Amino acid sequence: MVVLQASEPVVDTRRVSAAVAAAGLSSFALLYAPQPVLPQLAAAYRLDPGSASLAIGVATASLAVAVLPLAWLAGVLGRRRVILWSVVVSAVIGLLLPLAPSFPAFLVMRGVQGVAIAGFAGVAAAYLADQVGTARLAGAVGAMIAGNSVGGMLGRLGAGFAAGPLGWHGSLVAVAGVSLVCALFTAVTLPRGETRRDGASRRDGARLGFGLVAPFAVGALAMGAFVALYNAAGFRLAAPPISLSPAAASLVFLSYAMGTASSAAAGRLAARLGRTSALVAALAVTVVGSALTAHPSLPVIALGFAVLTAGFFAAHAIANAWVTADAPPPARGRAAGVYTLCYYLGSGAGGTLGAVVYGEAGWTWLIVMTSAWLLLAAAAVLVTRRSHRPTAAPRVSG
Repeated sequence: MVVLQASEPVVDTRRVSAAVAAAGLSSFALLYAPQPVLPQLAAAYRLDPGSASLAIGVATASLAVAVLPLAWLAGVLGRRRVILWSVVVSAVIGLLLPLAPSFPAFLVMRGVQGVAIAGFAGVAAAYLADQVGTARLAGAVGAMIAGNSVGGMLGRLGAGFAAGPLGWHGSLVAVAGVSLVCALFTAVTLPRGETRRDGASRRDGARLGFGLVAPFAVGALAMGAFVALYNAAGFRLAAPPISLSPAAASLVFLSYAMGTASSAAAGRLAARLGRTSALVAALAVTVVGSALTAHPSLPVIALGFAVLTAGFFAAHAIANAWVTADAPPPARGRAAGVYTLCYYLGSGAGGTLGAVVYGEAGWTWLIVMTSAWLLLAAAAVLVTRRSHRPTAAPRVSG
């Protein structure tokens, strides 16, 4: 096995970023592909809407549970190997999903698929840090988050539009086929080198440090706010006075294109402003976008979703890069795993609580709650800056 020194990465950053972005596209297209065909799944398996939604919930829950064990396993087997197994196995399961004889079997397969996706989600940022070095990490992680956002958008839109002519079976197969092509691209282009771990610093691996509290908080609180708003968006857009059809309401996911652009640009933003200022600014933009969605006009609501999506994905990219840049090299995999765990716990808890608040109190109070979460995340970033003394290690930015 080729061994590279962590302090002197010699890989092609663009090649690594493209390979990981393709893996992200594959993984997140598969994770969210069943969402637009939940009504068809409910009809096929004779389910109520709540039961059908388990097709998403089981996969994301299993991802959250598996991410830390797989981050540890990647330290033993190698991060590249875990990423490749992750993207290939999850795509193959996607091809087999339409063959499930019953909904419980479908859920078991989705659970296994979520575990497979966790291999990529929990390891990729640490792998990038090893390959490109912390100086170029923010841009590489931004490219990865851009691939994730494209995957989430295309998985939803692709499955939704394909369900008409192909049915839910064919739509899931179509998404899985594209994901498999992306997985093969990753397998061919991902560099074979692994970074050598510094045995003298193994004790540092047990301490992630106070400085990582802020990005962990951003991962949980910002993702919770983001999912809460998007989970309730369909209900808001379908209700009077807007009264969009379900197909038209689903076009709100086109806002993910703004997230793709902002996450790709997050590295440059952090380099220019410093990561603390850039992260607080991204969270502030998310709050502004959320407030715009309270307006009764559909064009303003659409603008609000575009703005909040751009702000969220920029914040996610900066926080993710922060974790892997500041964690001691032996602990990078575990730190990335903890961030991913916080991210998906925020998704589950925030999405559920957001639906409850929207149902009981309406959209305005949902915005109040999610804005409070975002401001709390920004406060955690500012407190960390004042309380944590930077080390001499390379950072994402000054």
